[in-house]
Amino acid sequence: MTIFANKRGNTAFRLSPVAAGCAVFVSAFAGSAYAQTTTAEQAADAAPIQSVTVSGIRRGIEDAISVKKNATSIVEAISAEDIGKLPDTSIAESIARLPGLAAQRVAGRAQNISVRGLSPDFSTTLLNGREQVSTGDNRSVEFDQYPSELISGVTIYKTPDAGMVGQGLSGTLDLQTVRPLAFGGRTVSMNARMEKNSLGKIADTKSTGNRFSFSYIDQFADRTIGVALGFAHLDSPVLDQETGLYEPWKNESRAGVPAGTNVTDGIKSLERSGYNKRDGLMGVLQYRPNKNFTSMIDVYASQFKHEDTANQFEVHIGGYNGGNKPDLLFTNVTTADGAFATGTANNVYPLVRGMYDKRKDEIRAIGWNNEWRQNGWSVVADVSRSTAKRDETNLENNLQISDAAGNPYLDSVALALRSGAFPTMDPGRDYSNPANLYVRNTIYGSGYGKTPHVEDALNGFKLAANIQASGALEQYFSSFDFGIHRSDRSKVKHQPEGNINLAGAPSTISSDLLYNPVDLGWAGVGTIPAWNVPGVVAKYMTFAPTEDKDYLIAKAWSVKEKITTTFAKANIEHEMGDVSLRGNVGVQIQHTDQSSDSNYWDGTAPAGQQVKPVHDGKTYTDVLPSLNLAFQLPNDHTIRMALAKQIARPRVDQLRSALDFNVGTNDFKPSGSGGNAQLDPWRAKAFDLSYEKYFGKKAYVALAYFYKKLDTYIYTQTLQHDFSAQIPGTKAITPFGNYSAPYNGKGGNLKGVELTASLPLNMLTPVLDGFGVSGSYSYNDSKITIEEPSSSLGKNIMLPGLSKNTSNLTVYYEKNGFETRLSNRRRSDFVGEIGNFAGERSLRYVVGENILDFQIGYTFNEGMFKGVGLVLQANNLRNAAYETYNGNHNQQLEYQKYGRTILLGANYKF
Repeated sequence: MTIFANKRGNTAFRLSPVAAGCAVFVSAFAGSAYAQTTTAEQAADAAPIQSVTVSGIRRGIEDAISVKKNATSIVEAISAEDIGKLPDTSIAESIARLPGLAAQRVAGRAQNISVRGLSPDFSTTLLNGREQVSTGDNRSVEFDQYPSELISGVTIYKTPDAGMVGQGLSGTLDLQTVRPLAFGGRTVSMNARMEKNSLGKIADTKSTGNRFSFSYIDQFADRTIGVALGFAHLDSPVLDQETGLYEPWKNESRAGVPAGTNVTDGIKSLERSGYNKRDGLMGVLQYRPNKNFTSMIDVYASQFKHEDTANQFEVHIGGYNGGNKPDLLFTNVTTADGAFATGTANNVYPLVRGMYDKRKDEIRAIGWNNEWRQNGWSVVADVSRSTAKRDETNLENNLQISDAAGNPYLDSVALALRSGAFPTMDPGRDYSNPANLYVRNTIYGSGYGKTPHVEDALNGFKLAANIQASGALEQYFSSFDFGIHRSDRSKVKHQPEGNINLAGAPSTISSDLLYNPVDLGWAGVGTIPAWNVPGVVAKYMTFAPTEDKDYLIAKAWSVKEKITTTFAKANIEHEMGDVSLRGNVGVQIQHTDQSSDSNYWDGTAPAGQQVKPVHDGKTYTDVLPSLNLAFQLPNDHTIRMALAKQIARPRVDQLRSALDFNVGTNDFKPSGSGGNAQLDPWRAKAFDLSYEKYFGKKAYVALAYFYKKLDTYIYTQTLQHDFSAQIPGTKAITPFGNYSAPYNGKGGNLKGVELTASLPLNMLTPVLDGFGVSGSYSYNDSKITIEEPSSSLGKNIMLPGLSKNTSNLTVYYEKNGFETRLSNRRRSDFVGEIGNFAGERSLRYVVGENILDFQIGYTFNEGMFKGVGLVLQANNLRNAAYETYNGNHNQQLEYQKYGRTILLGANYKF
């Protein structure tokens, strides 16, 4: 990074060429990070610049320290150098190393971010100061959609600011791209890496991948026009070894199992293989003809493709009902802590399954920001549009071992559910020969499929003014901000589904559709076939997904939101002897108009008229005052205090008006389940206090305390509901019945402590010149518990996303072009929100994680290779597992290992 000093002696920071330049060509639509840039910062850009070069790991750390030190809110920050020098797969890994933040891994990669122990639903993600849409069913951004190479910096606001539109309740994550006119000249950077996964080749998927990026930044027409372009590509294998147990575990009588034992209905072992491919583009065009006017257009686009097949051996051990199937019998059973541990399941029908998933995500964002400045005032006008689209295909094939006539064999399987990390099972027969495995109707049918589709669009417009304080007010305030912002958002989901039916007689799979076999020896199973699932569906089966079945109607919905935000803020700047007071006080007024459209099935209506519309919604207004104060004491001591009212809008899927409706055949009472478009947001009152000691911009230590009182919490409840609109023509004897849906309920308190430190060790002794350490520890606590009837976890579930303990530690060495670092992030057990077998959101306990990353590199600073850097990196060095459980650790649900990833690469900057 380069630090620029202007004529007034102020300091502005030029972001890393790699992350900076690459942070600008994600062209396809993205909000302008400059929408909320301060007038002071832009004035600094306009001043003549001269450069003093500071490079390497320390540059990124010093930049982040400066952002934190100079902010009026309580913030955490990452600089471009910090991201660029640690080439994470996505920005999520970088963010997860910050104090008070934790990542949840999905398919081996960090994807969702929890801030201060609250679910990702409570935070908001901005790109260049503008709220972003998401490819999932809800609001929380999937951060693996954002290449780290294209982001020049990230600021996490832990306390709100009245002038910040789109802020979250737990925090606001603002991803930033570069301003090309902030650079001293042309900058070009290239980066390439090869990747290898330690699990090796699975089926026909190689264990190698690659990633590369390119960035270009330049200025033209006497530095009145600046351009920045960036491109980042990722091609990474998906490799996974996994054992899964059916949920929920339950206390249920089974032949041969001691009474009172918790058991599961099934077990599977699998290897998953496939790929992730992502292309990101970013572009910025900046025009500044004079010091009074600046106009910028910035665009961002990414396309993410994912495809994988889970080749698995699965045994249903919950019993078989109907037909001439023999009774399931357990022998040699042992238990541990009241749960099934080992035993043999007799008279079972094991399956060899292929579970296929293909997904394509597209994100587009564009923003146009204009600022006019005159003596004592400025006006900003900003317009933006952000869109996201997701298309997905899920297919399932079921094979059974059979005789030549296609008749399935019974089997006995020895189970060991507590054998080390992975549960194991030993089938009695050989399942390695595909000639003995038939595509057929099994205990789960012949297959099932889904084709979900999601579209999200957000349009925004902002008009704001800043007026410099004058007269007597100058003693206490520097300026005043006023503004209005309007956003229109719509999210639509469709999910056609249907059986995948056998088109003819049971058949084995032709050799042209077979892949290399998968070895499940680590799970006690041995080798099983792997195959092209879409090819088998096309050749042997029929699949016609639809939304028109009675049980599928409510899975399609649309939600719309229109939010008008007005704000006023006074920026505080006051000297009190040796103490400088900075900060702001202000208020936001948010008016929300939310609505949803969906359908329900009316079985009493004539054929062709059973699908009936449901429309619902409401409007509400929130007044959100906020106060941020920063007392700068002598010797670089700072005390910060913040007070605020905050909100987080309900999850989008909770706002759906979708309704599953029925009338009891015995009591003739109506009932139903679905969403609730009448929901109020989560509302909270927050208090923050922070002490920080800085040592220039080289080091700091900070201790922060936060307290949030959630006035309400949204969770699923079953309450009385008026079904007057649905009962005409039915046999219902009353319009009132039970309705299970999200409702506003009782809240509670959340509090925590965060300790952070960053120190170059040469401040202790010259002997340690080049060494440094940075780290943090956070403790979060809440008495809030929730109940989700749809979850297998039961009552009194801890807050989703809440890990009581999180910590991060980085040790590094940097000198004379050589640099290395070891980074570790930990979090304790938490309730995670995942997609279950049915593709729906589900809560599960997740075992705490300990992720260790390593990097070593060398950059040539002179000679013919000047500007060339070499890097070797190992991610997830310990091959840490991802594990979920049913409520007790002895009732495991999933155990997954994704392998460690080794990257070797080079970069060149000139």
